[in-house]
This record gives sequence, C-alpha cells and structure tokens, in this order.
Amino acid sequence: MMTTITEHDLIQSIEDAVQFISIYHPLDYIQHLARAYELEESPAARDAIAQILTNSRLCAEGHRPICQDTGIVNVFLKIGMDVRFDTRRSLQELCDEGVRRGYTNPDNPLRASVLDDPLFTRRNTRDNTPCVLQVELVPGDTVDVQVAAKGGGSENKTKFAMLNPSESLVDWVLKTVPLMGAGWCPPGMLGIGVGGTAEKAMLMAKQSLMQDIDMYELLQRGPQNKLEELRIDLYQKVNALGIGAQGLGGLTTVLDVKILTCPTHAASKPVAMIPNCAATRHVHFTLDGNGPAALQPPALSEWPEVHWKPDYKASRQVNLDTLTREEVASWKPGERLLLSGRILTGRDAAHKRIQDMLARGESLPVDFRGRVIYYVGPVDPVRDEVVGPAGPTTSTRMDAFTDMMLGQTGLLAMIGKAERGPAAIEAIRQHGSAYLMAVGGSAYLVSKAIRSARVLGFEDLGMEAIYEFEVRDMPVTVAVDAQGTSVHQTGPREWRERIAARIVPVQA
Repeated sequence: MMTTITEHDLIQSIEDAVQFISIYHPLDYIQHLARAYELEESPAARDAIAQILTNSRLCAEGHRPICQDTGIVNVFLKIGMDVRFDTRRSLQELCDEGVRRGYTNPDNPLRASVLDDPLFTRRNTRDNTPCVLQVELVPGDTVDVQVAAKGGGSENKTKFAMLNPSESLVDWVLKTVPLMGAGWCPPGMLGIGVGGTAEKAMLMAKQSLMQDIDMYELLQRGPQNKLEELRIDLYQKVNALGIGAQGLGGLTTVLDVKILTCPTHAASKPVAMIPNCAATRHVHFTLDGNGPAALQPPALSEWPEVHWKPDYKASRQVNLDTLTREEVASWKPGERLLLSGRILTGRDAAHKRIQDMLARGESLPVDFRGRVIYYVGPVDPVRDEVVGPAGPTTSTRMDAFTDMMLGQTGLLAMIGKAERGPAAIEAIRQHGSAYLMAVGGSAYLVSKAIRSARVLGFEDLGMEAIYEFEVRDMPVTVAVDAQGTSVHQTGPREWRERIAARIVPVQA
C-alpha cells in the first residue's frame, strides 16, 4: 500500500518542530542535568547549572527560545520506499518553507542566523533558510523525521582527525576536548563518528546527537558490549578533566557520550566529534499520511524544583553608571557580580565595522569611554518584552578586536561566554580591564534582567547592531581579572586535581 504525504503535512510538521525545539528541552536532557546539579560540588558550576535549569523552565512556561542563538536547522528524513509526496516542489524547498514559517512565527519569532554567502557578502537570509537536509531511502511506508537546531557556539567546536589505524580514539578525545574550550556551553553531550570516510564520520557524529541521553541508565545496568564499555570509559575520563559547567571547573562536563561506527578502509580511521550544548534541541517523529506530526510538550512537573534567584549575600552589586577603572581592578577571579545600570552591546560585525572606521579616522556612533560591552545578538521582543532572549555569544571571536577596543575606545570591561585566548587576556592585563562571563544557556533568564533596550548604532546589522541595555541585577562571574588571571584556567585545573585525588589511591 502506497502512503501519500501532502505538502501541507511535511511543511506544517517542520514548522511546528522548529518552534517546539526552540522552547522545550528534551526531557532526557532535563533529567540528566538535574542529576548533575544534585551531585555538583563546585559552587560556580552548580550556580551555572541552576541558571540553565531555571531558564529551561521559564522558556517552557513563557513559550520563548531556550537560547538567543536559535541555530541552523538540520533535517534528517528516512523515506520509506512505499511513500510518495503529493507535490511539485523538492524536499529541500518543502523543508525550507517549514523552517521559514517556523522562524518568522509572530508569537515566538526566532533569531535568523543563516547567511546565504559564506565567503563574501555574508548576507542574512532573514528567515534562517536554507536548512541542512539529509535524505535516506529505506524500506517501509512512513517518513521518519528528525529535526535539530545547532547553535554556532557548539557547531564551531566540531573536530575531525584521520587517525592511523593503531592510534587510540580515547587518547584523541582526551587530548581534543580541552582544546574545544567552553564555547560549546557544557554540560552537554559528545557525538562521535568513527569509520566510513571523512564526510561519513562527520554525519554519524551529528546523527548520534539525535539519540536519547541514557548514560544514567547505562551506568545503572552496566555495559553489555564493547561500544557501551567505550562510552562509559570516555564519559568518566572526559568528566575527570574537571572542565565543568561553562568551563568553570566541576564534576560534570558531559552528560553522555554517543558513538556511531561504519566500516572503513584498511588504511584509514576517520574520527569526528561534535558537541551538543546546554541548548540541546531536537525532536523525532513519524509521518504516516494521516496529517502533520502531533508534538507533545513535557509537563512542567518534569522539571526539578530549581529556581535561580540573585544571591545578594554571595554577590557584589555593581553600579555600571558610576563604574571606575579602580573598581574594575578590585574584582577578584571567580567573584560573582550583579550588574545594574547601562551596558552597550556589540559582537562580530559591529567590532569589524568599528575597526574599519577607526582605521579611516572616522568618528564612532557610540562613545565607549567608561562603558562595558556585552557580546550578544538578541532575539526580537514580543508582547511586553523590551528584548527577547539575550544570552552571551562566544567571546573568543572578539579576541582579535580586544586590544583595539580597550586601547582606542576607552572601554572598561567586556561580558560574554566561555574563555578568552592568550592575546585577549594579555590585552586585559595591560589595560587593567576585566572580562565577565554570563552563562550560556540562560538567555531568557538573562533577558529578565534587561529593563530597557534601544539601538544606538549600526541598525542595519539587525541583531548585531549596537544596543544600549539598562539592566538590573544581571548575574555574571569575573572570568579574567585586571591582573590577567583566568578562571577558565584555574578552575578546571583545581577540579582536575580534586577528581584525580579521589580516583588514584594514595601510596603509603
């Protein structure tokens, strides 16, 4: 019997799916993150996980995106051989139409991040199309669909190597994960593809991330084959690196490790690794010719009773409108701050334009003297919001501009996510500045601290324009202080040593 799938059913299902995954974490992720929260001993990591869990509940309640980076959409179709599509359009066109409608939904608009020319104009398509489509023809009379949204912070940490056949996968992973930094917003999961060819390994790594997180259950029952033994080994050894939530140091860096394999050439051992971040977003459904997919949201009772609130006793309150260089110099590495007052925003495109204007001797549209800049590209607001979800973007992309901004504009400090590179840390030290870290994966929670927003410059850049935010009690951590001490170096080192002391028996 032939199954007919209409245009409407596929388009509507994709539209609903991209909205669904922007709002709801998969339940398996919430359950495993809640367990990690209960076990975490690092105060900084525990606070970060609390923000992620609170943000997740707020998004489910408010029907708003988990992260401001609502990702590039990946669609995986396994089409039964007894299926026909009632359409004159290609599958790419149908899926793109679903993505277009999903991302421009007026009730929950999602940030458009896809550019149609990666080399030259890099023009935003404004509707997040095209998606990345993978199609497989299989026996059967249904269409198996998986939809995922991958943010740039985690996607950019993708790693690939063509190992020699005798080389160890475990050694490569343990060497490579620390090089990924924290821009992929751990705790998350690692997807690994081994075998096939280079592109096959990459595809398997991505597909493995669509699987349910089941490491807790696997540890409870024990491994039943060599692949499960390998997953547990990698899970334990990666967490023993002490990287921790947001790279601040702690017990949990990954919630699970997934591995897919494929036969390969005798001379080859292609290995790919792709992380999934704290904004893990994917959904799986089947089309059988009886209408669009019906996606069931998790019940709010499934979320743990974790409700992050500003801790005025454990945090220093900072008035940004009276901030001085002397006060910045007094901040301590790892110290928690609550920011109130006015901050500026700006990220990749704005920094490049500032650089070009300064090189031409032109005046900037914004005075940065004595100000703090936040690396963010917010989601558009709806209803009574002043701004949509507005979490931090990966700060290392601004490293090349840091010395210029601190030396030529009078900027005092910066806010972003994850670590800074050596050049940026040295510039911070030389200029007596500081770098503050907000939690990646808490975009909607952060937006609750923003009381007003207005564009001051580069309006044509859309979400990359320079805004002025007025904030109240915005939570951040001093990640690099004025002396150049980085908690993304000291924190993981401390927790790696603590974990090693537990694992390695003390010699008499």
